Amino acid sequence: MSSKTSELLIGQWIDPKSAEIRTHQSVMRYVAQKRVVLLGERHDRYDIHRWQTHICASLLALRDDLAVGFEMFPLRLQPVLDEWVAGKLDAETFLERAEWGKVWGFAADLYWPLFHFCREFRVKMLALNCRRDLVTRVGKEGWDAIPQEERDGLTPARPASLAHREHLLRLTNGGPPAMQGKPADAPEFDRFVRAQQTWDRAFACNIAAYLNEQPEALVVGIIGSGHMEYGFGTPDQLDDLGIDQVGVLLTEDANEAPSTPETADTSAIADAVFGLAAS
Repeated sequence: MSSKTSELLIGQWIDPKSAEIRTHQSVMRYVAQKRVVLLGERHDRYDIHRWQTHICASLLALRDDLAVGFEMFPLRLQPVLDEWVAGKLDAETFLERAEWGKVWGFAADLYWPLFHFCREFRVKMLALNCRRDLVTRVGKEGWDAIPQEERDGLTPARPASLAHREHLLRLTNGGPPAMQGKPADAPEFDRFVRAQQTWDRAFACNIAAYLNEQPEALVVGIIGSGHMEYGFGTPDQLDDLGIDQVGVLLTEDANEAPSTPETADTSAIADAVFGLAAS
């Protein structure tokens, strides 16, 4: 029997839309039926990365066709990920070949539990990102200005809804300096939104490409929470690519009220939210 709560406890799953408590087993069985499960993170939280590893292990127990995609690796590094999973690289060589200090600004220690999980269980690792300069160019010039051969295999993003733009404005505390005091649909916000959506589209396109090759697989995405909350970002771009069986799981510091939407959109922030000890 499910029950309702006004606050989230450590080790507890909650449905943010109904405020009902869920068991770990019921949440895992539900999302294991999806084609994609996105696990949101704050990049600098060790506890969130441990949680992500536990979720991957739970899903592997239910789906032996698991693949795990990572935001921090651009697609060109896919061969390095393959060599790591195959056991051909030691840890130091892996980080060097993966250009860790160049492509990601956070300590590798945060992610070792996930990397070792994939290697030990021979779980496919996927590079989900695009070239950084593409993000900059799309933000500045727009998709139409980028020649097809310079798009890193991506298709143009579905335009952001007003609700999505409003959410991004909140996440950035009012946006860049030129946006302060202006509404979310102001042209001054376009550059930031286009850049953000380039990442969203890259993650979606690279997930979709793998599913086109392996249609029976379940892809887990290790991605920042801002790329998936309320179904905005990557879930929306996956939907645009014809992939609508997408689950979103997030964490929240315990003893806080369950998250609820702040926009006119009635979607929940995620399918379920897990309580972690505040750090």
